[in-house]
Amino acid sequence: MQLRDYIREIEDFPIEGILYRDITPLLQDAAAFRAALSRMGEFCERVRPDAIASVESRGFIFAAPLAQSLAKPLVPIRKAGKLPYATHTVTYTLEYGADSLEVHTDAFAGGQRVVIVDDLLATGGTLAAAGELVETAGASVAGVTVLIELAELGGRDRLRNYETYSIIEY
Repeated sequence: MQLRDYIREIEDFPIEGILYRDITPLLQDAAAFRAALSRMGEFCERVRPDAIASVESRGFIFAAPLAQSLAKPLVPIRKAGKLPYATHTVTYTLEYGADSLEVHTDAFAGGQRVVIVDDLLATGGTLAAAGELVETAGASVAGVTVLIELAELGGRDRLRNYETYSIIEY
């Protein structure tokens, strides 16, 4: 199954000059969604994580069924101020400013191996920050898996310390 066929390209969204890769058609096709989850699951089985972490929000779509099928805990990594308990926080830079991610302080047992799941790898800032947050919380990053990688943006370079697997590369 060619999962790239289920990604819709939308020009000038969210702003002029951007070519947006819309995952909605893939999510709406049960076989395509299942195939994407299966490929991510194969990566996870190879790197043998103890937990699955995911970055808000589209990453949750892939991480939740993946964690359930692998019988692993799911740990949400959220934007600042969204988690109700004590948190670790990492602030990172974006092209146009800064943002912060948080995880509960008790999210991981010491030394757990974690796979970070998201829908897209672009410049790598968010996923690198998520990796730093996992490590700050006392775990290690077993790998990163995404549905789409925008290779021309070089995000993989920021994740060079982590094994990274993408299903579709542009």
